[in-house]
Amino acid sequence: MTGARKLTRLAVLATFALVVHTVEASIPLPIQVPGAKLGLANAITLLAFVLYGFRSAMLVTIVRTVLGGMFTGTFPGFGFILSFSGGVVSTLAMALGIALWRRDMLSLVVVSILGAVFHNTAQVSAAAILIRNINLMKLYLPLLLLLAVPTGFFTGLAVVFARRTLARACGEPEGKRMARS
Repeated sequence: MTGARKLTRLAVLATFALVVHTVEASIPLPIQVPGAKLGLANAITLLAFVLYGFRSAMLVTIVRTVLGGMFTGTFPGFGFILSFSGGVVSTLAMALGIALWRRDMLSLVVVSILGAVFHNTAQVSAAAILIRNINLMKLYLPLLLLLAVPTGFFTGLAVVFARRTLARACGEPEGKRMARS
């Protein structure tokens, strides 16, 4: 694939992630837990991992969080710092998960759950540091981790189905394709 074609596809993925991030920020959840979100934009990051590798996934994460912070009015404030730290740390955690997935040791659903868990852990850690209250780690983190499992599960399922659909649409086998990046 040419550099221009890959860059165009990454721009489309980053745009999707940004739109999902922005829309998700405006959707009220049925349970009122500050910081809890469905994590749907993470599906785009995981898809970028599968298709193009670590650097591309990190680029999608950074573009999504920075532009998302600007669009939602949180840049460069507290909410942006939490979003950015959660996104970067979860992308790093998913890098390990993707390496294990490529060796058939984990499923994409487990990689997604891993990303959700690390996202919430990084966000609560950053919040605890910023407001200088370590009690957040023992009081609030367990609740967010409990919510991370089902949201990560469904986000992972979305990636599994999207991957299959893209493979069929592009005429590629559904096996694990090694991303070069």
